[in-house]
Amino acid sequence: MLEIKNMSCGYGAFEAVGDLSLTLKPGSITGLLGANGAGKSSTLMCVAGHVAMKSGDMLFEGESISKLSPEQRVKRGIAISPEGRRLFKDLTVEDNLRVGGLIQPASHFAKDRDYVLSMFPRLGERLTSLAGNLSGGEQQMLAIGRALMTRPKLIMIDELSLGLMPKVIDLCYRALKQLQQDGMTILLVEQNTDRVLSVADDVCVLESGRTVWQGKADDARNDPTLAAAYLGLH
Repeated sequence: MLEIKNMSCGYGAFEAVGDLSLTLKPGSITGLLGANGAGKSSTLMCVAGHVAMKSGDMLFEGESISKLSPEQRVKRGIAISPEGRRLFKDLTVEDNLRVGGLIQPASHFAKDRDYVLSMFPRLGERLTSLAGNLSGGEQQMLAIGRALMTRPKLIMIDELSLGLMPKVIDLCYRALKQLQQDGMTILLVEQNTDRVLSVADDVCVLESGRTVWQGKADDARNDPTLAAAYLGLH
């Protein structure tokens, strides 16, 4: 689905990620792990086209997307639910979903909205509420829902559970499994290592912008050195 080849990216002269290679298989969940400042968010934003790639290449379904604009990448099937959610807080829940679906024909809106609401029924109760008045959990559901309105093949979710109550986290992870069953490919940045390893097929661990480990989630869970040094597991 996505192949990142020796990618370096950053901001001005600062290199946030260096020489990253990563392959996402269709229909898989890949966890991107590491401490704060490791380069996880920069990686996602570079794939989405919002952070400049300094070297390397990115192939999506076998075609290079390195020179495409963010809008063109969305049209190809790449969506992001960014860190901090970045909702339109003065718009209603329904209008935030409508903004997400603007790249699709208007005739798709009702069906796509209903798909999101089936995933997150709470949003159906808040359709006319302003996004800025939602709880943190509701805002996270809306951020994911807005990304889903683009009909993505690959959805990238940054800091899924940050600041959320356990029952909301459970709901979001159930949604991830449903999306995977529906054939979507998922790239997930998450601080809750246990939860990532419980759903991920593959894992990539970053430290200071460099890859320190890649492989199957089961192998990461069972590697005591990796678990203690990078994943916060003991």
